Amino acid sequence: MEIAFTKMHGAGNDFVMIENLDGKIELTSEQVAKLCDRRFGIGADGLILLNPPADSSTEATMIYYNADGGRVDMCGNGARCFTSFALQNGVGDGSSVSFTTDAGPMTATAKDGQFTIRLTPMRDLRLDQTLVTPHGTYSYHFMNTGVEHVVTFVEDVSSIDIKPEGSAVRYHQDFAPKGTNANFAQIQENGIIKVRTYERGVEDETLACGTGVTAVAIAASLKGLAQAPVSLLVAGGDVLTIDFDRDGESVSNVTLTGPAKNVFTGTVEI
Repeated sequence: MEIAFTKMHGAGNDFVMIENLDGKIELTSEQVAKLCDRRFGIGADGLILLNPPADSSTEATMIYYNADGGRVDMCGNGARCFTSFALQNGVGDGSSVSFTTDAGPMTATAKDGQFTIRLTPMRDLRLDQTLVTPHGTYSYHFMNTGVEHVVTFVEDVSSIDIKPEGSAVRYHQDFAPKGTNANFAQIQENGIIKVRTYERGVEDETLACGTGVTAVAIAASLKGLAQAPVSLLVAGGDVLTIDFDRDGESVSNVTLTGPAKNVFTGTVEI
């Protein structure tokens, strides 16, 4: 079977996008992994299906797979790309779209090349935890911003050897069996937070992680290190903006704003 695809990226976090509004395409985890392979496939951090709406409350469904073929609840940068891709395929009213993810329903808007996603509520918050790994002991904060994230604030994020250190956090027994994503963040003098993320399912550093920077922004606010809206510099060089309302440790109306761009289109044999 030959299918059409669009390669997109959100701040360097890249995805294979497939229009599946008739619901006829079903991919195995092995097929997804092959398509995402950077040497033998198209190459991407993940694959996203634009599926028909599950019911009348939304206009589409976002199905997200990591590069290893595992289906996960949500991806912030992926959701921005999904919004752009859905609008390009006639879903929504031209500037906004509502859709369902495995993490819950979402709404998004587009303006001047920037896409704003209203995220699902943050949950499972655990502040001021300690984690012991072979690479050192970390003070960290944990939360689920659509998927699970550990946030560690460091003095120099560029000094982090992120693949072994991130992997040790991701596979730590404290987060078994699902594991977690690992974010290392540095508060810069200009107030912009520099973030590096080891992403579960990619099993390496990604150039950006939308739900990861969301977790960093919320943790920074809760610890008195930043105020919303928070600007965050990701490894791909883009600055993403996280905004939210906060009442004590209660956080609501969380939005993620940043770019989403087409790279190329093509067809591939499955």
